Amino acid sequence: MKLGPADLGKVSADTLQHYEQRAAAFREGTLGHDVSQNIATLLRHIEAKPPFAILDFGCGPGRDLAAFTRMGHVAVGLDGSATFAAMAREHSGCEVWRQDFLQLDLPAGRFDGVYANASLFHVPTQELPRVLGALHATLKPGGVLFSSNPRGANEEGWNKGRYGAYHDLGAWRRHMIAAGFAELEHYYRPAGLPLEQQPWLASAWRR
Repeated sequence: MKLGPADLGKVSADTLQHYEQRAAAFREGTLGHDVSQNIATLLRHIEAKPPFAILDFGCGPGRDLAAFTRMGHVAVGLDGSATFAAMAREHSGCEVWRQDFLQLDLPAGRFDGVYANASLFHVPTQELPRVLGALHATLKPGGVLFSSNPRGANEEGWNKGRYGAYHDLGAWRRHMIAAGFAELEHYYRPAGLPLEQQPWLASAWRR
């Protein structure tokens, strides 16, 4: 069923409100998560000369922004939550843009890499072409987009106060290719476990 403007407004408002109400707990609960594999995957595929310009799409409280900065790169955060944006600025010292995922206003050809860790699954499937198109356009030619999303059987809807779309590899691949990206690699996380115990689909794509 197609989501109308009011439905999309509710998706954004209610999902962001969920995070606003739990911002401190979310920061504490995710601060120690090891996503070094994901960060390394993005950086390995970027062919530009470092330091890289990186957009952390859905940066949350700024954990990974700080990691990119420690590595010497120039990272910019983006999040729809005002609380997360403030936390990210304080934690990382980086520039952070407060933007709704469904109302993006991004500069063209600005970034060597886009890092979308646990964020793009909040975009309703019908809006993915527009959102992925905006991320494609904000990358420099040859730039890289990394995404990690909870995988599923292509269902979507409300889950404990948040809207999510849960794609399998085939569907995610179709969306990315339709947006103009070429696949570089994909894998499932956490590493080293049987597939049924790996709920995350990670992938890297070149503009």
